[in-house]
Amino acid sequence: MGKVLSAPREGARNVQRRMSNLGKKKKTDSTEEQNNKHDEDDILEDEPPPPKPQEGPTKGVRRRGAVSAEAVTEEDIANYKKVVIPKTAEEMSALKDSLMKNVLFKYMDEKTREDIFDVIQPKDYQPAQDVIVQGDEGDYFYIIHKGTVDVYVNNNKVGSIPEGGSFGELALIYGTPRAATIRAAGEAPATTATIEQGTPAAEGEGGGATSEQPPESTGVVKTFRLDRESYRMLLMGNTLKKRKMYEEFLKKVPLLESLDSWELLTLADSLESSHYKGGDVIMQQGEEGDCFYIIVQGEAKVYQKKEGQSEEVDVGTLSTSQYFGEIALILNKPRAATVKASSDSLEVVKISKERFERVLGPCQDILKRNLENYNSIVALK
Repeated sequence: MGKVLSAPREGARNVQRRMSNLGKKKKTDSTEEQNNKHDEDDILEDEPPPPKPQEGPTKGVRRRGAVSAEAVTEEDIANYKKVVIPKTAEEMSALKDSLMKNVLFKYMDEKTREDIFDVIQPKDYQPAQDVIVQGDEGDYFYIIHKGTVDVYVNNNKVGSIPEGGSFGELALIYGTPRAATIRAAGEAPATTATIEQGTPAAEGEGGGATSEQPPESTGVVKTFRLDRESYRMLLMGNTLKKRKMYEEFLKKVPLLESLDSWELLTLADSLESSHYKGGDVIMQQGEEGDCFYIIVQGEAKVYQKKEGQSEEVDVGTLSTSQYFGEIALILNKPRAATVKASSDSLEVVKISKERFERVLGPCQDILKRNLENYNSIVALK
């Protein structure tokens, strides 16, 4: 019986001994593996990481490349010199009609548009001559003054642009390749052989030298073109000047004192320019107010009809950098006065309550905290 009982005890001791040895061996292997790992890390530390797998569409699907415009600095704008190209009254009228149809120019202020008119240059093309070529880098915007041009994509004609039309406006913003070829309509003028004087052929003998000269074509396409540098410098230059001027105007409005620099800048960029002639009514007493105005140039008279009176009373004059209608941004109240342009021409910038809320958020949350400290030229009650 003792032998029977001692066998398991001996076996257990053997098992424990083996497990202990196995644990020691495992620990030793683990330590060596860790050391080896550190050695590998030291070796790989100086090696570049493996390339990331390319992400994107499946093979055969072509992604459209991103486009961006070159940055324009204030130094670039300061160094730009505008070159004025004279034009006739007819040409100026045609340019104005064409540009007002294009979204890039339609909403420009008068000063920027006049500067653009000054630098646009004339350029003529013979029939069948390429104006722009598909795939080339774009650098000009074109207006067709006389004639017609045909549009080709991959050498297939897809349409035509008549007199007064325009094309290439993306070149003014991005340096992207042309998406189509534009060619002056008509057949290429045939060349005519002229016999050089003093040759045997001129004396009635054969074999004389000839030179080819194109005949004068009557189908010339006349265009005006605007280069990207001029457009960007004039537009950005005037925009920066206006932004600074508008920002200074806005800083003078007590109701906007709570706006920080970013909010003022955003608001300045959102102002819309309007022009009035002498006697024009800008806002009428009693009407619903929806816009806030700042005078850029000129003067305006403020009139108010007191309760129980039949005639308006002149209560003040507004001039450059002064403002009116600002209460419309906060209160849903009728206009408390009438404002009319008193100078021959009046330029104002304005922003509606809807646009104000779109760019800055609810007006009440931003402005009402200053309302009780605000003094206006026109009484609120």
